[in-house]
Amino acid sequence: MAVGKVWIGALSLVSLAVASAPALSHHSAAMFDDEVTLTLHGTVTRFDYVNPHSWLYVDVENEDGSVTEWGFELDAPPRLRRLGISPKYWEEGDAITVKTHPLKDGRPAGSLVGAVAAEDRTFGDTEGIDSPDR
Repeated sequence: MAVGKVWIGALSLVSLAVASAPALSHHSAAMFDDEVTLTLHGTVTRFDYVNPHSWLYVDVENEDGSVTEWGFELDAPPRLRRLGISPKYWEEGDAITVKTHPLKDGRPAGSLVGAVAAEDRTFGDTEGIDSPDR
């Protein structure tokens, strides 16, 4: 009888582990403040086209003249490819305007809502964003 309970317990644990595996691959956006939208102008420093999320890094000039590098989270490369975004879509030195939901903790990063670079290269929700070359 005790052996049967052990097997049932072990089977239950294995089932739970298997069922929860897909949940481990999901990433929460709870760290971003979707109540706040910032529009920032800057220069691309790099574009990391990687899984599970790509990141666009932009130097943004502050009011005092100093520069802060901001990081913006995007979709994974397979989704970006379907949208026409290649690893070379944004390159170092590109002027860019971005719209973002910033991190809640105040660090210079956010979820990329939309972006417009020179030559009208766009991403996401670009309503209210002008091209930096205008």
